[in-house]
Amino acid sequence: MMSAQDDLIGHQAAAPFAQRAGNGDARFTERYWYTLHPVSGVVDGVPMIIDIGMGYYPNKGVMDVFAGITVGRKQHNFRASRSLGATPLEAGAGPLRIEVVEGMKLHRLTLADNDSGFSFALDFEASFPAAQEKQNYRERKDEVEEDMVRISQFGRWRGWFSIGGSRHEVEPKTWWGQRDHSWGIRSAMLTDEAAPPVQRHSGFFWTWSMFQFEDMGISIFLKEREPGKPHYLSASEFVRQADGSVTHREATGATHDLEWADDPLGQTITRGSFTLAFADGTPRTVHMEGQAARFYLKGGLYGGFGGWNHGDHKGAYHSGHDVWDLDDAATRAKARTLGDHVVTASCDGRKGVGISEYGVAEGYALYKGPQKHPAL
Repeated sequence: MMSAQDDLIGHQAAAPFAQRAGNGDARFTERYWYTLHPVSGVVDGVPMIIDIGMGYYPNKGVMDVFAGITVGRKQHNFRASRSLGATPLEAGAGPLRIEVVEGMKLHRLTLADNDSGFSFALDFEASFPAAQEKQNYRERKDEVEEDMVRISQFGRWRGWFSIGGSRHEVEPKTWWGQRDHSWGIRSAMLTDEAAPPVQRHSGFFWTWSMFQFEDMGISIFLKEREPGKPHYLSASEFVRQADGSVTHREATGATHDLEWADDPLGQTITRGSFTLAFADGTPRTVHMEGQAARFYLKGGLYGGFGGWNHGDHKGAYHSGHDVWDLDDAATRAKARTLGDHVVTASCDGRKGVGISEYGVAEGYALYKGPQKHPAL
């Protein structure tokens, strides 16, 4: 089937775009994801983090979006889905739009007024080059389960947002963040109790963490079943030199030492460190401390929520919104573990901030305490 996209350049096969995406695999997904948070951790004394995302499913004819903000112990969520129809190139749905003004440098995100009470006009301004992660490729029983490309990038934010009628200005000096862009075959994540069967996980630890300093950025994606022996590691370091040039290293190894809160409602890291090894022999250790702000990605339909998952066809247009009390046990049980947890970071005298996503599943040799809660 031809679409408006086929009137542009960029074809890489003798077929329409929609036909060639992932060789027609319905799982083929392209996603944008962004977070921003105040460098101080708070706005007027209140912890905050904003998460925004979009998913494009060319072989399902669907695009979905989310935007949310955690304010103190309340998480506000907006979600929407639309059929691609005749406008597959419009990155957004309903009131939410994403525009790549200049690739790898400037993205513009807007959420117009809507019933959730959350709106914004925000620019992501890249502060370091984008890092391309190692290919995520996995087979199971001779079938491709995952084959995905992802880039991640640090940035500073500019613009404004409004929540509950209160408007806040966003300036690059005081609001930092990160983004990613991924595409390919994604393995299914099914963790919605409202839509069984629910996946159960065992015997692994994982983290996807990004730490930003004034002159350095470090990103880590690590998965392991045995402590100290990652079966997947993609970690990048960018350092801005005095002359403005940026050096880049890729880690060859990683270890971690983490402390966990005695949290009766879920998995929560309080502090810890990651040590990266590099081919030149000079390691780098980042120390982090978990802060109060955290956005649980269930609010953006990761793993599904309330019977609605990424890529589900919901008609020409569908939207929803809600507010979660993160101190409520039933709400946290539904939110599970996967989330963007704001952290402060220190490294070789530098002070910075970032986010950490993480989880540890029952049967992993370390960190037994939090294993009573789900890893994702």
